[in-house]
Amino acid sequence: MSAAVKSYAAVDLGASSGRVMVGRVGPDSLELAEAHRFPNRPVRVPEGLRWDVLGLYAGVLDGLRAAGQVDSVGIDSWAVDYGLLDADGALLGNPVHYRDPRTEGVAEKVWATVPAEELYAATGLQYAPFNTLYQLTAARSTAQLGEARRLLLMPDLLTYWLTGEQGTELTNASTTQLIDPRTRDWAYDVASRLGIDLGLFAPLRQPGDPAGLLRGEVLEETGLAGPVPVTAVGSHDTASAVAAVPASGERFAYICTGTWSLAGLELDAPVLTEESRAANFTNELGLDGTVRYLRNIMGLWLLQESVRAWGDPDLGALLLEASKAPALRSVVDAGDAAFLAPGRMPERIAEACRLSGQPVPETPAEVTRCILDSLALAHRKAVQDAQRLAGQAVDVVHVVGGGTRNALLCQLTADACGLPVVAGPTEAAALGNVLVQARSHGLVGDMTGMRRLLVNTQPLTRYEPRGGTERWRAAQARLAGD
Repeated sequence: MSAAVKSYAAVDLGASSGRVMVGRVGPDSLELAEAHRFPNRPVRVPEGLRWDVLGLYAGVLDGLRAAGQVDSVGIDSWAVDYGLLDADGALLGNPVHYRDPRTEGVAEKVWATVPAEELYAATGLQYAPFNTLYQLTAARSTAQLGEARRLLLMPDLLTYWLTGEQGTELTNASTTQLIDPRTRDWAYDVASRLGIDLGLFAPLRQPGDPAGLLRGEVLEETGLAGPVPVTAVGSHDTASAVAAVPASGERFAYICTGTWSLAGLELDAPVLTEESRAANFTNELGLDGTVRYLRNIMGLWLLQESVRAWGDPDLGALLLEASKAPALRSVVDAGDAAFLAPGRMPERIAEACRLSGQPVPETPAEVTRCILDSLALAHRKAVQDAQRLAGQAVDVVHVVGGGTRNALLCQLTADACGLPVVAGPTEAAALGNVLVQARSHGLVGDMTGMRRLLVNTQPLTRYEPRGGTERWRAAQARLAGD
């Protein structure tokens, strides 16, 4: 292997599993291999739904051991959740899961102090009941928050355990609803009015900043020879995934697919209009001064939960049957908060169809087709709305993440949007993580250079739209009650 090629460990934590990937990067080469994959199973305890963060950390250590010697480590994860540390730096209890019901009704209390319109104008974040701002408001009177001296978002917490260094990476911080996307700094006025102590947060870090060295105990446990640096990456997994969109031009939309679908545009500045707020678009921060202007859609969570309810049948066979089911027979709002909680997903989808006067899907194939048609319809609406609200037209839709394995969803998305879909890479978040580390070592250049390397090295599949968009327009109108 050429001396110019370096190896990077990308710790990529999703809502249902974690993985440690090893990226080998040279000036004209990019290879990614899985070193270790482990489950991420939340645990319901008497006080609510919690993350098994110790199990996650053990998985990270096992992954680094399996990865072998690397030149750097980077961590990305899902957004909004955090751990609290006491004055000695010890974790105060298991981090709360964003699906825990503690934030029910909290938004209205926040809006009584900072109206929703003002909150959006200041932070640019779409309403989601689990945003960190609402979580902190819900936790205000708890003993844990009273004892806390530091708050670390999930990837920053794991980085702290690996290195002993504390920081708050900016792309993930932008999901807290406590960052001003214009200044790329804290929204001090919002925090002050809501009584949130920004002193709990460690100093902000940028993607590419050094985040410390692996501690001696970590080196001993993983068998790595030090020093091994940890590099701050786009630690919100969507920020890393968008960095790995293999776009060769600027007129593109992206859909980061997995448990969630995050559909939108990459912009130079936030869109903070009241119309944008009403459309529930968010302005999260990306690499190199960019803004991820996107809408959160429930995503493949709907299918994951349904498959679980059916006893985990063969997914390939299920998708084949779904492809033969009647198109757009029944659709649901894939962004509806009614689908947020786990459990009984097929019954809840059937009930939503019944209540809206549509045919009720009965077989697993019919439910699956309803889900995928509904997701494609939600993708269509998000891409259309983003273009209109940002005043930026697109020629192609890039689908990255786990949904790239679902050829039916990719084709339906192309059909619904009336635009070509380029699917890949599947492990976009890990690749974006690796590329930011490689860039910090001078192996790749700016975002254009990163994306050129992806286009030249990653397998991509192109789906052309079929059949016109009239039936999708009709289904969209039906769902809206028009």
